[in-house]
Order: sequence, then C-alpha cells, then structure tokens
Amino acid sequence: MRRLHRSALVSASVITILALLTPAAHGAQAAPAHDGGSGRDDGESLVLGEDHARAHSGLRLAVKGAGQYPQAKRTTSLESLRTSQREANAGFDAARFGRFTDYFPSPDFGVHTALLPTGKVLLFSFERVEVDPTKETGPTDRIGRTNAGRAYLWDPAKGTGARSFKKVTPPIVLMPDGTYVPRPAPFFCAGHSFLPNGMLGVFGGNVGGKGGSGAKLSFVFDPWTETWYRNRDMSVGRWYPSVVTGPDGRQLIMSGQSERGTGTPTPVVERFPALGRPVPWGRYDIPLNVPVERFRADAPFRNDYPHLFSLRDGMVYGLGRDADQQWLFDLVKQTRTDLPRRPADFRGYGSAVPLPAGLRGPDSVLVLGGDPRDPNTYRLSGGKWTTEEPRAFGRTQDDTLILPDGTLLTVNGALDTRNYGYGPFNPKADLKYRQIELRDERGHWRLGPVQRLPRGYHSNALVLPDGRMMVTGDELQQIANDPDIKDRMDGSIELYEPSYLHRGGRPALDGAPAGELAHGAAFQVTSSTAATVTRAVLLAPTTVTHSVNTSQRHLELPITGVRGRTIGLRTPATAADAPPGYYMLFLLDAKGVPSAAKWIKLGVR
Repeated sequence: MRRLHRSALVSASVITILALLTPAAHGAQAAPAHDGGSGRDDGESLVLGEDHARAHSGLRLAVKGAGQYPQAKRTTSLESLRTSQREANAGFDAARFGRFTDYFPSPDFGVHTALLPTGKVLLFSFERVEVDPTKETGPTDRIGRTNAGRAYLWDPAKGTGARSFKKVTPPIVLMPDGTYVPRPAPFFCAGHSFLPNGMLGVFGGNVGGKGGSGAKLSFVFDPWTETWYRNRDMSVGRWYPSVVTGPDGRQLIMSGQSERGTGTPTPVVERFPALGRPVPWGRYDIPLNVPVERFRADAPFRNDYPHLFSLRDGMVYGLGRDADQQWLFDLVKQTRTDLPRRPADFRGYGSAVPLPAGLRGPDSVLVLGGDPRDPNTYRLSGGKWTTEEPRAFGRTQDDTLILPDGTLLTVNGALDTRNYGYGPFNPKADLKYRQIELRDERGHWRLGPVQRLPRGYHSNALVLPDGRMMVTGDELQQIANDPDIKDRMDGSIELYEPSYLHRGGRPALDGAPAGELAHGAAFQVTSSTAATVTRAVLLAPTTVTHSVNTSQRHLELPITGVRGRTIGLRTPATAADAPPGYYMLFLLDAKGVPSAAKWIKLGVR
C-alpha cells in the first residue's frame, strides 16, 4: 500500500478513471478474458498494489453480479427466510429444543472452519469469481491468479461486527498451472487436523482446470502468532483429501484427486511430520519446511474425503463413501486390513461421529447422512455394522456434532450436492433441510428448530467454548441471501443455543491447570459451584469441511473428590483414548447444564 502514498492526487485520478471503466458505467462485460473474466486488470496492480487492485476487481464483479441477480432479489429472499424461521420456531420451547439467536455477515464463506485453542475460529475458502448463485462461484476450473485462497479469524469475544474479524492471508505461492502467477495459496478443498501444539495442519488444494486438480501444498496455521507457515510439498497432489491425528500426534493424510485432475484419486498415504522429525509439541515448535513421509500401506479409495477416525485401540478407521471400502490402518505396522462392508450403498457427503464411550476413548462410529433416500444411521462397533434408529429423513451435506452433554445434533443438509430441493444451483430450499435434529443419550432422534439459511454443500458447524454452536458455509446460499453484495462481507454465521443453556444457572469453572497434563494423571480445578457439579468432560475442538470432521471426541473424566471449591479429576488413561493436544474442559450439573469451557493441554512429550 506504500505505493499509494507517493501521490494522493495520482491515486485519486486512477480511482476515478477505474470507476468510469466499470461495467456499471458502460454496461460492459467484466474485463480481461486472460484472467478468467474476473474483472482483473493487471495494470491496476502496478499502480494500486495487489490487495487494492483485488478489491477493485471484487467491486466490479459485485456490480456485474448485482445486475444478473439483483440485490432486491437477495434482500427479499433473506427476509422471507427470516420470516419463515420465526414462524416455524414459534412452537419450540428453548428449554427442550434450544434456539437460534444471532445471524450476522462474515467476510468468508467458511468452506473450512477450525476452532482454535485461543477461542477464535479460523475460516478459509476461495476468492469468489461469480456472485450469481445460479452459477459456480468458486474458481475450480480457473487458471491463474483468480484461483486463489483467503482466510479470516473470527473472535467471538469481540462480538459479531466487522471488527471481530481479522484477515490472515495464506502464503503467496506460484502454482504449477502454466502461468506461475503469484497468488494467495488456493488451499480450498484441502484436508486438515490439529497438531499437539494446537496448530492446524492443512494439506492439498486446487491447481485449477480439469474440473479441479490436486495441489501438493502443505501448510500449518499457528493460532498463537496467527501466522501461516509453509512446509515441503507432498509427493502427490490432493484435492478433497482427509487428514486425522493419531495417538503419536502425527497426521495421516489420505485420498484426494491427484494433480492429473478430477477422476484420479490418489492411493498414496502420507504422514506429517515424517518419522525422525519431532512432532510439534510446544507453542514455539513451528513446523517450517518440514517434509511428509510416505506410509507403507496405500488407501485406494475410489471417492474423495473418506471419514477417518483414531479410536481407542490406537488404529485409524478409514470409512469410504463406497460400501465396500472400509479399512483399518495400523500406524505402527503401517498396514491396511479390510473391515466389513457397510450395510448401506454409496453415500455422498454426510456426517460420521465417533460416539462417546464414557471414561474411555471412542470405540464405535455412527455413520449418517450422505443419502437423501436413506434416513437410517449405521454403527460400526467391534468390527461389526448395525443399523441404528433412523433420523426423520435422509439428507446430504449435513453436519453432526457432539455436544458437551454427550448428545448429538445434526444441522444443515440438502437433497444433493447443489440441489436444495428445487433443482441444482437453485437458491430456494425445502424447509425440512433447515430443521436441526437432536439425538439423546438413549439414541433417540427428534426434530428441532429451523436455522435461518439453508446450508448444503460446503456447510459447516462447530461447538464454541461457551457451549453455543456456530453454523456457517454454503457459498451459494450466502451469496443468494447477501444483504449487501457490494460490501465484501459475502459470508454469514448463525449461532444456536442448545437447550442446556435454557435450564437455569450454569456451573462455574473458575480455574484449570495452564501447563501440560499427562495421560492418567490426577489434577484439580476450582469452581465456586463445586457442590453442584456431577460430571466433567473433555470435548475436542472441531475442524471440518465437506461434512468431514475427524477431530471430534468426547470423554468423561472421573471425579476423584470434591473439597470446598476444589474438584479432583483424572485425565484419560492413554493417548489412544485421547490423542495429545488441546481440549475444552466442561463441568456439568445434574441437569446437564455445562459451564463455559477452559482449555487444557493433554499429553507430555
């Protein structure tokens, strides 16, 4: 931006000229074909600087999109959704079903989200190339600088306004797409999971063209300095891969479309960091230029984004979208063995959850969603599949979360990838896909209130440390219902308060250990309401995309004694029960009401 300071007069003149050249002034089409019709003018970069030129490009794009899909249509649609939400939710008692509260703009679509151990939420996706929601908004097929990523932090402590967001631009890269034009890394549709030091490993992305093709990119986001770091490229490109963290703190990376393009999923499995390299453990252990390593067994998934879970036996369970591709990975022997065929046939993007198992780590997984014709849920336990109680209806693109009290909640969903009930790319949606569904501790489901925005493809949700749930994602719906398409706040976030926040006062968690806690270790917390506490639980933070959430985990902690304001607790027995890293600690009372969480660090090097 320093180039702007050399002459305010020149800058003002340039801006005036650019304004005259916009489609709004001349009714022209968005500009140069050499950059995918994005409205970019490379001459602007020379005069205004890259960021400022990108902003001008976005404004021109918004003007064009507002003409094709008028602002009045977006405003009317959003108001209709607000009205139908209010009417639908009038009969739901908040103490039984919870309630949706805040709805506010975001500067990012939230294709990828992660709750960081600072309490902030990382959102990242792509720079939009279209603002007409009946068209593809992302740069999947674009070559060059318009195929770019973006990222923001939302700080709930700062509220819901524009000042609560901070831009954290990904590293500038040169992509092997024939242009080698620098741009913020196009890491959308990557895979990610947490490292023991609270940092987020992100792997893959989109090179562009060929219906999308896999990038070899490897990054870590540091929540402590709010900085991205680049590591050595993977051996293969990955677009739509999955990543899970094992008991040793290393990350296993599988699947994804290769650099050859859509239809070429890679069977190569890789591990980060490579054996022989230290696992990032402390806040100052920053992975930079660290390599991955090839795992000896392969994983020839026919479809991308398999569900991966590290369960209490220390094994990684790879649950593919195809019924016959269910595999078990031994991290020590580096082998793959078959698991039984899943009862249901192919499933698209739908959720899967490692079910809470009390004091031990999870030993079973519930697979649900991904097929709008199948409302059943399927449980894998002890090497066998069983069909469990169905939900009210089938849906794809759904997100299912474990809440602090151990119950489950499904939010979001659609009829198909880009079909919200009235055909592909249509921003209208069947009301039922906006309705959440709740599963109690006995495994019974019931429908709950309606969310404001229909959210299908690229929708996400996570549990915040205060016990609320955050919902975001689905760029088409966000653009179709944008209250101001020209302000660059083209995403949205909605907050939901579970029923436990409407049952009276909350327990207090006043103090928890700040240092590392070993597995199987006794520790103490303080609470001014210690006498009312009946449970203590750990809830792992979520990082999620495309309905794939490999990080969820819920564990009960033994209460070893209560003395005045002090409560004695014990951590999970092994790293297989709870992989090393940061967890939210909640105290609950007899009504299942949780305290606000405090972060603890589990595992000692």
